[in-house]
Amino acid sequence: MPDVTATDAARRFSDLLDAVEHSGEHFTVIRHGRAVAHIEPVRTGGGADLKAVLKGHRPDKAWARQLDEIRDLLEVEQRQ
Repeated sequence: MPDVTATDAARRFSDLLDAVEHSGEHFTVIRHGRAVAHIEPVRTGGGADLKAVLKGHRPDKAWARQLDEIRDLLEVEQRQ
């Protein structure tokens, strides 16, 4: 991840965003010698990603039971 000074990032912000959007590049913004921010593509997840995560975890029967108990305590408000 290339470093870019805060001053340079401000001057070239549009160029940095183009590089991130079109090339998937990542940048670390440095201010006073310290890393203060990362500019990187937004991760987009879909249903397949979530499904893969859920498949990796066993169902928790105790949690499901607690959830059912909480649902039983709820009262449905009738609206007009």
